[in-house]
Amino acid sequence: MMRQIVSAAGGLWLGLAGAALAQSGPAPDMGAAAVAPPGRAVAEAPPVPGAKPSRDSDTAPMPATASEQGVVVELYTSQGCSSCPPADALMEELVTQPGVIALALHVDYWDYIGWKDTFANPRFTDRQKAYARAEGSRMIYTPQMIVGGRERIVGHEPGQLSDALRRRMPPKSPVRLTVERQGDMVIIRAEADPPLSRGVRVQLVRYQPQQTVEIMGGENAGQIVTYSNIVTDWQVVGEWPGTAPLELQAPAPGAAPVVVILQNEGPADIVAAAALR
Repeated sequence: MMRQIVSAAGGLWLGLAGAALAQSGPAPDMGAAAVAPPGRAVAEAPPVPGAKPSRDSDTAPMPATASEQGVVVELYTSQGCSSCPPADALMEELVTQPGVIALALHVDYWDYIGWKDTFANPRFTDRQKAYARAEGSRMIYTPQMIVGGRERIVGHEPGQLSDALRRRMPPKSPVRLTVERQGDMVIIRAEADPPLSRGVRVQLVRYQPQQTVEIMGGENAGQIVTYSNIVTDWQVVGEWPGTAPLELQAPAPGAAPVVVILQNEGPADIVAAAALR
């Protein structure tokens, strides 16, 4: 069953699994979502006992490739959530789909139940909270998918995901967005025709393509799970009014893939996104 966190009247965050109700301690702050400031990377996950090497290494040479625009799917997941492995498996298939930019954000609010998620970052929990506030909700849960910054999918629902992607593909955006790698920098260029009616936030995302983890404790103890497109770094690198063309340089050292996301504040609709793998 879907794992939820609910803001209770007594000021406690409660975890719901089936009919069992477990108290998890004081409510985390529901302030504005935090993202890493420009030039400051979110720390990558430490080595995992029993983990297999990732498909790509940060030190591997990066061939020159063209960026591709696509529809962003954010999966909010946790190694400590017993309901998440089916969604993680769906993610493994989703990352191969053309026109889709699939990103897995591991949250930290299930770490207390016996296993600390090796990829979790509280900034990703903050981002999920910000999405909840944007729709007037005080509930966050795993697994959750958010398509294009707007459509919410509860739990593991391949049919709903297919419908959401069908509505948004090919991307219907007035923005042409490209990303080019130049050494340890990326050049972000965007042009809107017609101009945007409101400015957007320019975000740069890095991810690890794949890692398999043996989970040693908690609800998924004994399972070996393959995780795909694991977000390690999410930065805001600028703001763009969407009128004159954009050209922006941002640091992106190493060979990890790069995703650039132009998104309305909220967070809300993703106006355009491009991946440089």
